Amino acid sequence: MRVTEVVARAFRLPLHRAWDGGVDRNDVVVVRVATDTGLVGTGFSWTPLIGARAVAALVNDDLGPVLAGGAAHPSRWDELRWHLREAGTSGLTLMALAGVDIALWDLSARAAGVSLVDLVGRRRDSVESYGSGVNLDYSLPDLVEQVRGWVGAGHRAAKMKVGSAEISRDVERVGAVRESLGPERLLMVDANQRWDVPRAARALRALEPFDPYFVEEPLPAEDLESHARLRERTGIAFAIGENLRTAAEFERAVDLGVCDVAQPNVVRVGGVTPFLRIAESMARRGVPVAPHLLPELSGQLALCLPRVAMVEDIDRASFAALGALARPSGVEFDRGTVRADTGLGHGLVFADTLTPVADPSP
Repeated sequence: MRVTEVVARAFRLPLHRAWDGGVDRNDVVVVRVATDTGLVGTGFSWTPLIGARAVAALVNDDLGPVLAGGAAHPSRWDELRWHLREAGTSGLTLMALAGVDIALWDLSARAAGVSLVDLVGRRRDSVESYGSGVNLDYSLPDLVEQVRGWVGAGHRAAKMKVGSAEISRDVERVGAVRESLGPERLLMVDANQRWDVPRAARALRALEPFDPYFVEEPLPAEDLESHARLRERTGIAFAIGENLRTAAEFERAVDLGVCDVAQPNVVRVGGVTPFLRIAESMARRGVPVAPHLLPELSGQLALCLPRVAMVEDIDRASFAALGALARPSGVEFDRGTVRADTGLGHGLVFADTLTPVADPSP
């Protein structure tokens, strides 16, 4: 099976309600890889606000020509990353590579007549999920209403944002969420890199009475040494990884003792191929993986991981909730678990009616 054409297009997905800091949209780059057998694989990249057109250009201008005529197989990942090295080995180049890699995995599953889950290797039929929202800007009544919605949907765990200008505001909000969840459900907090070491230590000490299961990204993601210093001042587990890109970065975080739960984002690390490598590495080190966002694909991969934590069910920001899909994917979140029955491939069929990202040129 040989590649005959690669096409990437960037589309805009307005959010139902803006995320903290005015993030009012997600952009998706849909990648289609055609072959000489007539099969077409679909991949995607994803980003809030920044870089979608650049990702599409990297796919069309730089990956498409080197893919054409070659094998339509995800084993080409290392070759393709090497090809992009002059533009960098992280960031946008990995996001572009993710779109192609996901398409090649979709193609391989379709050619084999199986789902992506069964091609990768299904280890379980369901995985625990948790309700998650970007809600630091929510009023307290709105936050409590959101959490009650997750409880009503059957989630046994929930994650909320912290990092307010005043620690007392975080304490009030976490206390209200804990009350809504009750003592038997897990409560996670996500600081989105907003703290420094002294402030993080004070905030976590104030939040300890509410029994947080983990704190996500308490400090700038790349500053692992500061995470190690913070580790000495709190017993709360650390979840990090949505802004790490390589297996080596995840391994170093574990070696420093600051990654108790790993959270790779399948697009940001470069696709399914490196995601699975990271998951295998984390399993060898005794660290569970909780995939970051992108629930329709993260839920499928979680069914295959050797050591899995939970899957993030992001409030009204899945592809389905944003109207990006032409039909149901077969990935279903129900009563605090996720299952997948996608048919062939990964089951994600993007709608033809999506709005393209506009050309900024006059």
